[in-house]
Amino acid sequence: MRQKLVQDGADELNYEIRGIVKKAEILEKLGQTIYWENIGDPIQKRNIFPEWMKEIVSRLLKDNSTYGYCHSKGLPKTREYLAQETNARGGVQISAEDITFFNGLGDAIAKVYQFIVPTSRIMGPSPAYSTHSSAEAAHANHEPLTYRLDPDHSWYPDMDDLYYKVKYNPNVVGILIINPDNPTGMVYPPEILREIVQIAREMDLFIISDEIYNEIYYHTERPLSLAEVIGEVPGIAMKGISKELPWPGARCGWVEYYNRHRDPQFQKLCETLDNAKMIEVCSTKLPQLALPLIKQDPRYRAYREEENQKIGRRSEIIREILGDLEDIRFNVTYGAFYNTIIFKKGTLRPGQFMQIDSPEIAQHVQGWTAPEQLALDQRFVYYLLAAKGVCVVPISSFCSELQGFRVTLLEENESILRETFQRIREGIQEYLSSA
Repeated sequence: MRQKLVQDGADELNYEIRGIVKKAEILEKLGQTIYWENIGDPIQKRNIFPEWMKEIVSRLLKDNSTYGYCHSKGLPKTREYLAQETNARGGVQISAEDITFFNGLGDAIAKVYQFIVPTSRIMGPSPAYSTHSSAEAAHANHEPLTYRLDPDHSWYPDMDDLYYKVKYNPNVVGILIINPDNPTGMVYPPEILREIVQIAREMDLFIISDEIYNEIYYHTERPLSLAEVIGEVPGIAMKGISKELPWPGARCGWVEYYNRHRDPQFQKLCETLDNAKMIEVCSTKLPQLALPLIKQDPRYRAYREEENQKIGRRSEIIREILGDLEDIRFNVTYGAFYNTIIFKKGTLRPGQFMQIDSPEIAQHVQGWTAPEQLALDQRFVYYLLAAKGVCVVPISSFCSELQGFRVTLLEENESILRETFQRIREGIQEYLSSA
């Protein structure tokens, strides 16, 4: 072409969570049984959208008004309900006008980073959720800026690292938190949240809080939301129903603007996001109609508590199977439904392998692991997929210098759950003892 078409930041648009599926599907066609641990889809792991929720959705489907457009920012009654829910937590107070719906949080994330000027940066956690880090890097035409989550300290943020990176980089305009965290399963303690708010106050920043997992917690008290700690600092909370109900296919997420009028530049960003949604007309209407009906139903709270207990039980089973391995750093999880397992420094080396019985599958793995620049944890993940049939995601693909992999806590069938993680345990032991 006569001019360059694609900006440099596009190289960061790598979503290994789904990318590894292509390799798994190749092996599946060759007869390998696959245990899917790559993506946080409860439905894929035999979680059932409850019958009483289906009845609510079914009634809405019979109403002809369900099939039309809604307000560009989202259904007013649903936004009013959500504003009341946030206000009941006793922190910053908002109105329905401070809420805008998007087609899932992926849509919201893309829009937020798209309209921030390229020279202004958002500092996010590392390991980083790929949708955030890729969108931030693409908007800036540069690799993501991150602060360190410490695997030796329950995955809590390294606050000195965050503070000094923000202080000495004047291009940073905002801090991202994901609470509970994906990919680590860490829940930000209240004191750390307040310290992050203080940094934002001191440095004149805004905060983005991805709270898609805020209702999914176990072994701990309810995570604090950004609204409860933000005070007068500007912020955006990102929320949705895809994990909580669970209804990932609904593609229903929203943002809540906090203290939008306290800063002209932040107010302009909020207005721009609303205008961008107005151009698209509106987001998907059906889940917006269902949301308050489901969450106000007297059965909802008991449902969510039972689901959280089940996830907590799975986290204990995984700890039982993997927690005593000497060559990994294993942290107990407290929220969301992921765990990140890190290999201790120096345990992964070139030349390690697992025995692969199928010559065809072995040939594929040889090709996948041939590039010299391949991350060592990615190499392990390919062998685990080929030899044990377990599809996980390397942690190096989460914008991290650490070596390890992420798993989910979603498998409803306990026997399959135990078999999956026993295979992972055997794979780790075989791989690390091979060279």
